[in-house]
Amino acid sequence: MKKVTVLWSSPNADGLTASAKDRFARGLELCGAEVREICLNRMKIEHCRACANGWGTCRQKGECVIRDDFEDIYRALRDSDGIVWISAVYWSDMTECFKAFLDRLRRCDAAHNHFLNGKRCVLIVCAGGTGRGTLECLTQMERGLTHMGMRAYDRIPVVRYNADYMLPALTEAGRTYAKRLETGFDMYY
Repeated sequence: MKKVTVLWSSPNADGLTASAKDRFARGLELCGAEVREICLNRMKIEHCRACANGWGTCRQKGECVIRDDFEDIYRALRDSDGIVWISAVYWSDMTECFKAFLDRLRRCDAAHNHFLNGKRCVLIVCAGGTGRGTLECLTQMERGLTHMGMRAYDRIPVVRYNADYMLPALTEAGRTYAKRLETGFDMYY
């Protein structure tokens, strides 16, 4: 059984982003994956302090000096076979708490640890407005993950317009991801 962490961020616990998370997680569970959900909005995650002129213990030891929920989340990601990254879209970008977490994660993992290198991920972004910012948000998200050597199996935009057909499709997307993690599916990069 594969372990998958679903890391998501939205201040709205019953909005479009939460619905997308629920549908995808359901698909994972239907294929027997062990799912751990982490809502960044419920965690204590401070912004990077850029200590030691921007490269403190994160570069030297792969650790962050800030004592909050970061290390527990990082450990969950390290211990996972797969990671699903889900964020609401604000001004064509991830939520603020998602960016804060990703900034610190990138400093520890890309600069020193490389624990997440090779992890296969799915990226989902959700926009309640026009949806115009979803592609930019997915690009920013993938850029951050690429710095750490992670690869995206899929990039899925969910917007008000397509929610009626995308939300049901996310259950099947979760099933497919769980199967691909089991079979070792890989893509040329």
